[in-house]
Amino acid sequence: MTYQLYIAGIKATEPDAAMTINDPIVQKSFLFNVDNSDYQQFKIDLANGTTLNDITGSAMTADQIKTFLETLP
Repeated sequence: MTYQLYIAGIKATEPDAAMTINDPIVQKSFLFNVDNSDYQQFKIDLANGTTLNDITGSAMTADQIKTFLETLP
């Protein structure tokens, strides 16, 4: 699974959503909301080594992902 970060909120300045990008036909987008099961799975997947692209589409390093995870609710 590969995830792509993006900014969904009009006033957001940091990524507040992600989408799956491993299948261009079936993409799943979700907001970062603790009540969202897709968001919870996203955090589990990242902790287990899943690929994450930043908002520019560049793959993030494991250290960058770890730091990013620490900022999430």
